[in-house]
Amino acid sequence: MHLSAPIYQLKRQAKLLARQRDMPLHKALDQIATTEGFQSWGHLASSASAGLPADVVLSQLQPGDLVLLGARPGQGKTLLGLELASKAATLNRTGFFFTLDYHMRDVADRFADLGIDQMSVQKTVEVDTSDEVSADYVIGRLECFDTPVMAVIDYLQLLDQRRTNPDLQDQITSLRTYVKATGGICVVISQVNRSFDLSDKPMPDLSDVRLPNPLDLSIFDKVCFLHNGKLQVDQAA
Repeated sequence: MHLSAPIYQLKRQAKLLARQRDMPLHKALDQIATTEGFQSWGHLASSASAGLPADVVLSQLQPGDLVLLGARPGQGKTLLGLELASKAATLNRTGFFFTLDYHMRDVADRFADLGIDQMSVQKTVEVDTSDEVSADYVIGRLECFDTPVMAVIDYLQLLDQRRTNPDLQDQITSLRTYVKATGGICVVISQVNRSFDLSDKPMPDLSDVRLPNPLDLSIFDKVCFLHNGKLQVDQAA
């Protein structure tokens, strides 16, 4: 059964409903689940877990992959990135989440949206909110770890906002060279042009990626796009 919205959005609806009606959260969750056609929230959650986007993406990743993850605002791309980092251990990897967009409190809130306790995930995920994040910075941090890594970078369009950083093409090339040499995995979150909203396409594609600065997108091994609760994973070329 297809959900009317991603599960994290349904959780937010339930929290809002609980506050508005002064009711226990578990009852609000069950009420939301009923409107989605399920007997209870537990029934909804167990059904949805069979095809969680993070698990779908992880099942298709290979050592050395450089991946683009794109969507319009509010579609859950950052949440998916966080979930990928939090599940890196399932690939016997250390997860990293580098963000130029969020502060630590924002990250904690997003983990809460996913039902993940940040204190527990800190043992397996390194979260970095430094303003210095760039390809060289990311590679420098990853090189400090002897174990296989999976890095998520939030997000592409901010990587070269500092004049002292190399241009975007050089940075992404450096990341690709690093993951190919080490067998690492790197997922780069990307914005999608607002013009996509006016198109009749069911899913964004590479032509919809917002590129304020030049970048050859064929450098990515795989591309993932999110829209209206659906996920599409393809080879870049």
